[in-house]
Amino acid sequence: MTTTPSAEPVLEEPVDARVVRTRRDVLAATIEELVEGGWDGVTHARVARRAGYSKATLYAHWPDRLALVRDAFASFGQMPHHESTGDLRGDLIGELTSFRSAMIEHRLDRALAVLAERAGPVPELTEVRNAFVEDGERPMRRALETVLTGPRLDAVTAMLCGAVVHPVLLHGHSPTDEELEVVVDVILRGLPETR
Repeated sequence: MTTTPSAEPVLEEPVDARVVRTRRDVLAATIEELVEGGWDGVTHARVARRAGYSKATLYAHWPDRLALVRDAFASFGQMPHHESTGDLRGDLIGELTSFRSAMIEHRLDRALAVLAERAGPVPELTEVRNAFVEDGERPMRRALETVLTGPRLDAVTAMLCGAVVHPVLLHGHSPTDEELEVVVDVILRGLPETR
């Protein structure tokens, strides 16, 4: 429900299931094209063909390639994360496990590689990258904020994310459960008892 300047409540229109389905299909097809063909693979024609919709439908909702990619990466933020339990070790391992799954199952590694490559030459993608990273790191940061702040929080978040990104992107394999547990344990041993 929203309010107008007169403070009268206005009910929002219910979301049409067809709109939800179209959006889901198109954004998934956008990521697939990005993963398979890179930045140049994301065209309205290719995405429309893959998703099974007309180019006119795509242009009506996403006037350019940047809008498609921006919304596709925003849809990644809707991916499942580990549900916080209040146990720092368990929450960090759970979030790293969720991140590892996203890297593999959703080919997030390829999508991130394209995003990293194009963020420099296409400044608008820098905002997309920053928002995507912020959304992805949020659960881990919330868990760590119970014991860290400032540059230490940033450094530990980067180290934990690197435990997944490094082996997947640079070695072509995902870290094992045991490796993720070791990384978390090593980092936790270096943390202060209290903030």
